Amino acid sequence: MPIAINPHRLVGPWSGGYALDVHTTSSTMIGHNAFGHPVFDTVRSPLGELLYRLKNRGDETVIPAIVDTAATFLRGRGARFDALVPVPPSNTARKRQPVIAVANALSEVLGIPVCDGCVRKVKSTAQLKDVFDFAKRTEILDGAFAVDVAKTTGKQLLLLDDLYRSGATVSAITRLLLTTGAAGAVYLLTLTQTRRLA
Repeated sequence: MPIAINPHRLVGPWSGGYALDVHTTSSTMIGHNAFGHPVFDTVRSPLGELLYRLKNRGDETVIPAIVDTAATFLRGRGARFDALVPVPPSNTARKRQPVIAVANALSEVLGIPVCDGCVRKVKSTAQLKDVFDFAKRTEILDGAFAVDVAKTTGKQLLLLDDLYRSGATVSAITRLLLTTGAAGAVYLLTLTQTRRLA
């Protein structure tokens, strides 16, 4: 059963892009823990809460609700895609990658194949979550990805990510898919966005 969302457009090199909702609606510091680390009272959107449970708690029972929500949104837009391209995960320590798990389940629901190996990470990069400058993020990502041209040429691709921060990663991948990959078009869907931009 889909949950209520507040989708909004994302501007970038893709033909069309959306985040289904913001991730966090508020976060208030309420003190420090026994180790001196700050503690926050964080309120997430309903979809943000499901994604948090999946990514941070390993709770895969939330995948059907996430997928139903994304599928309902995509069907409502009447979009047609040749393949679903999950963004290669930045945290390779996880046994099961949340964005891959969601992509595989969404593929089954929509009947769109996941393009395994369309884009792969070929260079280790620093964790981007603590890098806030867009230009610096772009510099770190330079040469980080490779594309399988045989799988992308002329295709209408849906690039899927779980969380949109600055857009540097999905912008780099989109440009690679359109240039080297010769994709016919790239569309972007992210489940959540750290904050809504004006």
